[in-house]
Parts: sequence; C-alpha cells; structure tokens
Amino acid sequence: MKSNVGGIDKILRIIAGLLLITLAALGMGTPWTWIGVVPLVTGLMGWCPAYTLFGLNTCPLKKA
Repeated sequence: MKSNVGGIDKILRIIAGLLLITLAALGMGTPWTWIGVVPLVTGLMGWCPAYTLFGLNTCPLKKA
C-alpha cells in the first residue's frame, strides 16, 4: 500500500474522526457518528482505499 494521503489531509481526517467518535461516545450524535473511525484510521495509516479507487493522491511526490 503506497501512501496516498498528504500531510494536511491526514491532519483533517484525524481531527474529523476524533470529533465524530467523541460525539458518538458522549451520546450527542446519531449512531452514524461512529463512521468517524474511517477517517481516523485512514489518516493514521496514510492510505485511503477510495483515493486508490478514484486515482487521487494528496501525498507529495518524493524527489530522487
């Protein structure tokens, strides 16, 4: 799995995921707020399967 999630994208995913999971844990959201696990995991891994499917990449290219 090649990394396809860049720095700012990772930070935004982690923040959104933590926010949604916190809302779900506190009972302030619907059961759908547990979907926050997805952006959290993809942000921590640096790889998004949807990006692979659609050919997207926010990770900067490494120069040789």
